[in-house]
Amino acid sequence: QLPPGLYKKVLVILHDSVLPYMNEPTLMMDFLTVAYGIGGAISLLALNGLFILIHQHNLEYPDFYKKLYNLLDPSIYHVKYRARFFHLTDLFLSSSHLPAYLVAAFIKRLARLALTAPPEALLMIIPFLCNLFRRHPACRVLVHRPAGPADMSEDPYVMEEEEPSESRALESSLWEIQSLQNHYHPDVAKAAAVLNQSLSEMEDDISGLLELSAYELFDKEVKKKAVDVPLEFEQVRGLFGKKNDIFADHFSLD
Repeated sequence: QLPPGLYKKVLVILHDSVLPYMNEPTLMMDFLTVAYGIGGAISLLALNGLFILIHQHNLEYPDFYKKLYNLLDPSIYHVKYRARFFHLTDLFLSSSHLPAYLVAAFIKRLARLALTAPPEALLMIIPFLCNLFRRHPACRVLVHRPAGPADMSEDPYVMEEEEPSESRALESSLWEIQSLQNHYHPDVAKAAAVLNQSLSEMEDDISGLLELSAYELFDKEVKKKAVDVPLEFEQVRGLFGKKNDIFADHFSLD
Protein backbone atom coordinates (compact mmCIF):
# COMPACT_ATOMS: atom_id res chain seq x y z
CA GLN A 1 0.00 0.00 0.00
CA LEU A 2 1.44 3.32 -1.09
CA PRO A 3 0.25 6.84 -0.23
CA PRO A 4 -1.62 8.42 -3.18
CA GLY A 5 1.07 11.07 -3.64
CA LEU A 6 3.82 8.47 -3.90
CA TYR A 7 1.66 6.34 -6.23
CA LYS A 8 1.41 9.27 -8.63
CA LYS A 9 5.14 10.07 -8.50
CA VAL A 10 6.00 6.44 -9.28
CA LEU A 11 3.47 6.06 -12.09
CA VAL A 12 4.49 9.32 -13.79
CA ILE A 13 8.04 8.02 -14.41
CA LEU A 14 7.42 4.25 -14.50
CA HIS A 15 6.85 3.90 -18.26
CA ASP A 16 10.02 5.69 -19.41
CA SER A 17 12.43 5.57 -16.43
CA VAL A 18 11.79 2.10 -14.98
CA LEU A 19 10.22 -0.40 -17.39
CA PRO A 20 12.79 0.03 -20.23
CA TYR A 21 15.62 -0.86 -17.81
CA MET A 22 14.03 -3.96 -16.27
CA ASN A 23 15.07 -7.43 -17.42
CA GLU A 24 11.51 -8.64 -16.84
CA PRO A 25 9.02 -5.76 -17.15
CA THR A 26 6.20 -8.28 -16.76
CA LEU A 27 6.97 -8.33 -13.02
CA MET A 28 5.11 -4.98 -12.88
CA MET A 29 1.85 -6.49 -14.15
CA ASP A 30 0.27 -6.92 -10.72
CA PHE A 31 1.36 -3.49 -9.52
CA LEU A 32 -0.04 -1.74 -12.60
CA THR A 33 -3.29 -3.67 -12.75
CA VAL A 34 -3.96 -2.92 -9.06
CA ALA A 35 -3.13 0.77 -9.65
CA TYR A 36 -5.44 0.78 -12.67
CA GLY A 37 -8.28 -0.45 -10.49
CA ILE A 38 -7.89 2.26 -7.83
CA GLY A 39 -9.65 4.91 -9.89
CA GLY A 40 -9.16 8.62 -10.42
CA ALA A 41 -5.81 10.15 -11.40
CA ILE A 42 -3.88 7.03 -10.29
CA SER A 43 -5.75 4.94 -12.87
CA LEU A 44 -5.03 7.51 -15.57
CA LEU A 45 -1.33 7.44 -14.80
CA ALA A 46 -1.25 3.62 -14.77
CA LEU A 47 -2.37 3.61 -18.41
CA ASN A 48 1.12 4.42 -19.70
CA GLY A 49 2.71 1.39 -18.08
CA LEU A 50 -0.18 -0.89 -18.99
CA PHE A 51 0.05 0.22 -22.61
CA ILE A 52 3.71 -0.85 -22.76
CA LEU A 53 2.92 -4.24 -21.19
CA ILE A 54 -0.05 -4.84 -23.51
CA HIS A 55 1.69 -3.59 -26.65
CA GLN A 56 5.19 -5.01 -26.14
CA HIS A 57 4.84 -7.86 -23.64
CA ASN A 58 1.50 -9.47 -24.60
CA LEU A 59 -0.33 -8.69 -21.37
CA GLU A 60 -3.94 -9.91 -21.60
CA TYR A 61 -6.41 -7.77 -19.68
CA PRO A 62 -10.00 -8.97 -20.34
CA ASP A 63 -11.77 -6.04 -18.64
CA PHE A 64 -9.39 -3.38 -19.89
CA TYR A 65 -11.89 -1.49 -22.08
CA LYS A 66 -14.64 -1.76 -19.50
CA LYS A 67 -12.40 -0.11 -16.89
CA LEU A 68 -11.22 2.49 -19.39
CA TYR A 69 -14.86 3.29 -20.17
CA ASN A 70 -15.64 3.71 -16.48
CA LEU A 71 -12.76 6.14 -16.07
CA LEU A 72 -14.74 8.62 -18.16
CA ASP A 73 -16.37 11.03 -15.73
CA PRO A 74 -16.85 14.84 -15.70
CA SER A 75 -13.39 15.38 -14.17
CA ILE A 76 -11.65 13.85 -17.18
CA TYR A 77 -11.79 17.18 -19.02
CA HIS A 78 -10.28 19.08 -16.08
CA VAL A 79 -7.43 16.94 -14.72
CA LYS A 80 -3.86 18.01 -15.44
CA TYR A 81 -3.13 14.56 -16.94
CA ARG A 82 -5.82 15.09 -19.59
CA ALA A 83 -3.36 15.23 -22.52
CA ARG A 84 -1.70 11.94 -21.54
CA PHE A 85 -5.04 10.21 -21.02
CA PHE A 86 -6.54 11.19 -24.36
CA HIS A 87 -3.33 10.42 -26.22
CA LEU A 88 -3.44 6.86 -24.89
CA THR A 89 -7.21 6.52 -25.33
CA ASP A 90 -6.74 7.52 -28.95
CA LEU A 91 -4.20 4.69 -29.33
CA PHE A 92 -6.43 2.13 -27.60
CA LEU A 93 -9.39 3.01 -29.87
CA SER A 94 -7.35 3.03 -33.07
CA SER A 95 -7.83 -0.65 -33.91
CA SER A 96 -10.40 -1.33 -36.64
CA HIS A 97 -11.16 -4.71 -35.00
CA LEU A 98 -12.97 -3.18 -32.05
CA PRO A 99 -16.72 -3.90 -32.01
CA ALA A 100 -19.00 -1.03 -33.04
CA TYR A 101 -20.98 -1.14 -29.77
CA LEU A 102 -17.79 -0.49 -27.77
CA VAL A 103 -16.63 2.50 -29.84
CA ALA A 104 -20.18 3.88 -29.92
CA ALA A 105 -20.31 3.70 -26.11
CA PHE A 106 -17.07 5.71 -25.85
CA ILE A 107 -18.32 8.27 -28.39
CA LYS A 108 -21.66 8.72 -26.63
CA ARG A 109 -20.17 8.98 -23.13
CA LEU A 110 -17.52 11.48 -24.22
CA ALA A 111 -20.18 13.55 -26.00
CA ARG A 112 -22.47 13.52 -22.96
CA LEU A 113 -19.65 14.63 -20.66
CA ALA A 114 -18.70 17.34 -23.18
CA LEU A 115 -21.89 19.23 -22.31
CA THR A 116 -20.19 20.51 -19.14
CA ALA A 117 -16.61 20.66 -20.45
CA PRO A 118 -14.59 23.91 -20.81
CA PRO A 119 -13.99 25.30 -24.34
CA GLU A 120 -10.32 24.26 -24.48
CA ALA A 121 -11.33 20.62 -23.86
CA LEU A 122 -14.15 20.80 -26.41
CA LEU A 123 -11.80 22.00 -29.14
CA MET A 124 -9.83 18.81 -28.54
CA ILE A 125 -12.64 16.29 -28.04
CA ILE A 126 -14.70 17.18 -31.13
CA PRO A 127 -11.86 16.33 -33.58
CA PHE A 128 -11.17 13.28 -31.38
CA LEU A 129 -14.75 12.06 -31.95
CA CYS A 130 -14.54 12.84 -35.67
CA ASN A 131 -11.47 10.59 -35.91
CA LEU A 132 -13.40 7.77 -34.24
CA PHE A 133 -16.15 8.11 -36.84
CA ARG A 134 -13.55 7.93 -39.62
CA ARG A 135 -12.06 4.73 -38.20
CA HIS A 136 -15.38 3.08 -37.41
CA PRO A 137 -17.98 3.94 -40.09
CA ALA A 138 -20.56 1.68 -38.41
CA CYS A 139 -20.84 4.27 -35.63
CA ARG A 140 -21.96 7.03 -38.00
CA VAL A 141 -25.53 5.95 -37.35
CA LEU A 142 -25.26 8.11 -34.22
CA VAL A 143 -25.00 11.18 -36.45
CA HIS A 144 -27.21 10.17 -39.34
CA ARG A 145 -30.19 8.85 -37.41
CA PRO A 146 -33.00 11.15 -38.66
CA ALA A 147 -35.49 10.36 -35.90
CA GLY A 148 -33.69 11.20 -32.68
CA PRO A 149 -35.46 11.39 -29.32
CA ALA A 150 -38.15 14.08 -29.18
CA ASP A 151 -37.36 14.53 -25.51
CA MET A 152 -33.90 14.10 -23.99
CA SER A 153 -35.42 11.87 -21.32
CA GLU A 154 -36.28 9.40 -24.12
CA ASP A 155 -32.64 8.89 -25.08
CA PRO A 156 -32.09 5.09 -24.91
CA TYR A 157 -28.45 5.52 -23.87
CA VAL A 158 -27.88 4.45 -20.24
CA MET A 159 -25.20 6.71 -18.82
CA GLU A 160 -25.00 4.87 -15.48
CA GLU A 161 -24.34 1.46 -17.07
CA GLU A 162 -20.78 0.27 -16.36
CA GLU A 163 -20.77 -2.36 -19.11
CA PRO A 164 -20.35 -0.72 -22.57
CA SER A 165 -22.25 -3.54 -24.28
CA GLU A 166 -25.31 -2.82 -22.13
CA SER A 167 -25.28 0.97 -22.53
CA ARG A 168 -27.46 0.92 -25.71
CA ALA A 169 -25.26 3.58 -27.28
CA LEU A 170 -25.83 2.34 -30.85
CA GLU A 171 -29.57 2.89 -30.42
CA SER A 172 -29.06 6.52 -29.50
CA SER A 173 -28.18 9.68 -31.46
CA LEU A 174 -25.54 12.33 -30.93
CA TRP A 175 -27.81 15.21 -29.97
CA GLU A 176 -25.10 16.48 -27.63
CA ILE A 177 -22.98 17.62 -30.58
CA GLN A 178 -25.97 19.45 -32.01
CA SER A 179 -26.25 21.25 -28.67
CA LEU A 180 -22.59 22.24 -28.90
CA GLN A 181 -23.28 23.82 -32.30
CA ASN A 182 -24.99 26.58 -30.28
CA HIS A 183 -22.08 26.95 -27.86
CA TYR A 184 -21.22 30.43 -26.60
CA HIS A 185 -17.63 30.10 -27.88
CA PRO A 186 -17.63 30.59 -31.68
CA ASP A 187 -14.67 28.24 -32.25
CA VAL A 188 -16.49 25.41 -30.46
CA ALA A 189 -19.70 26.01 -32.43
CA LYS A 190 -17.70 26.01 -35.67
CA ALA A 191 -15.87 22.78 -34.75
CA ALA A 192 -19.14 21.03 -33.82
CA ALA A 193 -20.74 22.07 -37.13
CA VAL A 194 -18.23 19.88 -39.01
CA LEU A 195 -20.39 16.83 -38.25
CA ASN A 196 -23.21 18.34 -40.32
CA GLN A 197 -21.10 17.68 -43.41
CA SER A 198 -19.50 14.52 -44.75
CA LEU A 199 -16.18 13.89 -43.04
CA SER A 200 -12.98 13.74 -45.05
CA GLU A 201 -11.01 10.48 -45.04
CA MET A 202 -7.93 12.17 -43.57
CA GLU A 203 -7.86 12.11 -39.78
CA ASP A 204 -7.45 15.35 -37.83
CA ASP A 205 -4.15 15.80 -36.03
CA ILE A 206 -5.12 16.33 -32.39
CA SER A 207 -1.59 16.31 -30.96
CA GLY A 208 -1.47 20.11 -30.89
CA LEU A 209 -4.86 20.31 -29.16
CA LEU A 210 -4.25 17.87 -26.30
CA GLU A 211 -2.55 20.46 -24.07
CA LEU A 212 -4.61 23.46 -25.15
CA SER A 213 -5.27 25.67 -22.12
CA ALA A 214 -7.79 28.35 -21.25
CA TYR A 215 -4.94 30.89 -21.13
CA GLU A 216 -3.96 30.07 -24.73
CA LEU A 217 -7.57 30.45 -25.87
CA PHE A 218 -7.88 33.80 -24.14
CA ASP A 219 -4.53 34.98 -25.50
CA LYS A 220 -5.57 34.01 -29.01
CA GLU A 221 -8.79 36.02 -28.74
CA VAL A 222 -7.00 39.07 -27.34
CA LYS A 223 -4.45 39.07 -30.17
CA LYS A 224 -7.07 38.89 -32.91
CA LYS A 225 -7.05 41.93 -35.14
CA ALA A 226 -10.26 43.88 -34.88
CA VAL A 227 -12.05 44.32 -38.19
CA ASP A 228 -13.55 47.74 -38.77
CA VAL A 229 -17.08 47.33 -40.04
CA PRO A 230 -18.25 50.34 -42.13
CA LEU A 231 -21.61 51.65 -41.01
CA GLU A 232 -23.84 54.23 -42.63
CA PHE A 233 -24.79 56.79 -40.07
CA GLU A 234 -27.34 59.46 -40.55
CA GLN A 235 -27.65 61.94 -37.76
CA VAL A 236 -31.03 61.85 -36.06
CA ARG A 237 -33.18 64.76 -37.13
CA GLY A 238 -36.53 65.37 -35.57
CA LEU A 239 -38.57 63.26 -33.22
CA PHE A 240 -38.56 60.01 -35.23
CA GLY A 241 -35.39 60.57 -37.26
CA LYS A 242 -36.98 60.17 -40.69
CA LYS A 243 -36.39 62.27 -43.77
CA ASN A 244 -39.10 64.77 -44.57
CA ASP A 245 -40.58 64.12 -41.19
CA ILE A 246 -43.32 66.64 -40.45
CA PHE A 247 -42.43 66.47 -36.78
CA ALA A 248 -38.93 67.79 -37.59
CA ASP A 249 -40.46 71.14 -38.51
CA HIS A 250 -42.10 71.50 -35.13
CA PHE A 251 -39.90 69.58 -32.69
CA SER A 252 -36.16 69.42 -32.11
CA LEU A 253 -33.92 67.19 -30.00
CA ASP A 254 -31.67 69.02 -27.53
